[in-house]
Amino acid sequence: MSADIKGAAAALRQAYATGVACKPLRDDLLPTGDLTAAYAVQQAQVSDWLAEGRRLVGAKVGLTSRAVQEAFGVFQPDFGVLFADMAVPDGAEIDPSTLLQPRVEAEVAFVLGRDLPYDQVTVADVVRATDHLLPAIEIVDSRIANWDISIVDTVADNASSGRYVLGTSPRRISEVDLRLCGAVLEQGGEPVSVGAGAACLGNPLHAVAWLAGTLAANGRPLRAGDTVLSGALGPMVAVTPGAAYEARISGLGSVRACFSSGPVSARSEPVLRAPQSRTKGGSA
Repeated sequence: MSADIKGAAAALRQAYATGVACKPLRDDLLPTGDLTAAYAVQQAQVSDWLAEGRRLVGAKVGLTSRAVQEAFGVFQPDFGVLFADMAVPDGAEIDPSTLLQPRVEAEVAFVLGRDLPYDQVTVADVVRATDHLLPAIEIVDSRIANWDISIVDTVADNASSGRYVLGTSPRRISEVDLRLCGAVLEQGGEPVSVGAGAACLGNPLHAVAWLAGTLAANGRPLRAGDTVLSGALGPMVAVTPGAAYEARISGLGSVRACFSSGPVSARSEPVLRAPQSRTKGGSA
């Protein structure tokens, strides 16, 4: 492992430990646009977390919006991992001080009933492997100060993962039109983000197929029992302490993320850094 990869992983670990976001990793520690190095940083952290006893329970897909991909100057999604201690029960109170810069987004969660060990995965493979679907709220977060992120920063930072909340009423995949399913994220009964399945790579099934093939090609295939967060259905929303957010996804029901009153580390909007440009935007 190179000194730069070790240094980037150490900077992120310090941000987790202290609750103080670090400066961007790009340029100083990681070459701009070097996804191989960024994923090496992510894997270094995952290895440490597993050694500490955390339990791996799945994976997440990020950058599933075409607009956000263009803002980053990339043409594929990214991924991160999910641990059991990142899961929050539906409606349980979340202390925002345990996060740095939380934002929420509505997603479809796939729970697998079969392994997906192939490096070329079709939509049919995903349909057969899926045991059930659940509505989900992903609480994305960034250890990079002020969300000043490039693709390298977010990949290294476990795809800007924080927590996630799953609904409790499973649905069979045959019961839901994943391309057309509408989603609304509400705060205090008022919509704050709207979207649909088509915003997630055209269909959340496409996102899961991409993830499964990519992970298998890297020797880390999805397994039966894994949870997959398939990507945002609408723009992410900055968390207000003391607020409750409810995601309603047609055909899947609803799920709630409730935050107690308390400080969070940053209130600025995300700043996405493309390799040759600066663009403000939206989902992790």
